[in-house]
Amino acid sequence: MELTAPVTGGPCWVELGTSDLESAQRFYTRLFGWRPDTDPRREAGGYTVARLGGAAVAGLAPLYQPSQPVAWNVSFAVADADAAVRAVASAGGTVLLGPVDVFDAGRFAVAADPSGAVFQLWQADAFPGTGLFDAPGSLGWAELLTRAPREAAAFYTTVLGWSVDPSLRYPRWGVDGADFGGMVVMDDKFPHEVPAHWLPYFAVEDVDDAALTTTRMGGNVLMEPTSLPDGPRIAVLRDPQGAMFGVYRAGDGF
Repeated sequence: MELTAPVTGGPCWVELGTSDLESAQRFYTRLFGWRPDTDPRREAGGYTVARLGGAAVAGLAPLYQPSQPVAWNVSFAVADADAAVRAVASAGGTVLLGPVDVFDAGRFAVAADPSGAVFQLWQADAFPGTGLFDAPGSLGWAELLTRAPREAAAFYTTVLGWSVDPSLRYPRWGVDGADFGGMVVMDDKFPHEVPAHWLPYFAVEDVDDAALTTTRMGGNVLMEPTSLPDGPRIAVLRDPQGAMFGVYRAGDGF
C-alpha cells in the first residue's frame, strides 16, 4: 500500500465481526502479536481495539445480529457519511446500516456495492482510524473479489472518487495517486455460492510461518503460500471462526 495514513476515500480501518470474540483475540494475538484492548463501557458491547505498540490497527467485535456473517470488513474514510450513503444508493448500492454516531469517535455506515460486496464508511471525529499501514501485523492491502468488474469500477470511482489502473491482469484501486488495493475477477474457479467480497491483507514477516500458525491454532489455509510474479509472497487464510483474510510478506509490494 502506498498510503502511510488514512486519507479521504482510502481504507482507514479493518474490523472483524466474529462468533467467538475471546477465541478470536487469542488467535490474532498469537498470529500478529496484537494487544487486545476491550472497551469497558457496557454500551460498547465488547468492542475490542487491537494494538501494536501504541498504534490501533484493527477492531474485533461480536456479531450484533443473527444475519451478520463472520467476516473481516474494510472501512473507507469519508468526509460526510450521510452524503456518502446517498451516493451509494444513487450509484446502485445498498445501505445496510446507518449512518450512526459511535460515541465521540466518528460516524459509521455499512453498505454493499451493486454486486453485494459489503464495505464500511467512516467519518472520523476523535478516532481517525488505523495508526499503521504495511508494518507486520497491520493492514497493507485491500482486495475486491467480484464477478462484475466494470460495474464495480463505475461504482467505486463514483462513490469514493477512486482511480482504477486498467491492467487486465490485476486492476488496482488508488486515491490521490496512491495505490491501496486491487480487484480480482471471480471466474469458474470460485464456487457459485461464494459472494463478492472485500479481502484485507495483513503484512507479516514470514508468510509460511503465518500459514503454519493458522493451521496449528485451528484455522485453515485457503491458498497456500505463493510468490507472485513481480509481486509479494502471499497466502489466503481462514481463522477458526471462519473469517477469511490474506497475508503478505512485509516490504514486498503488490
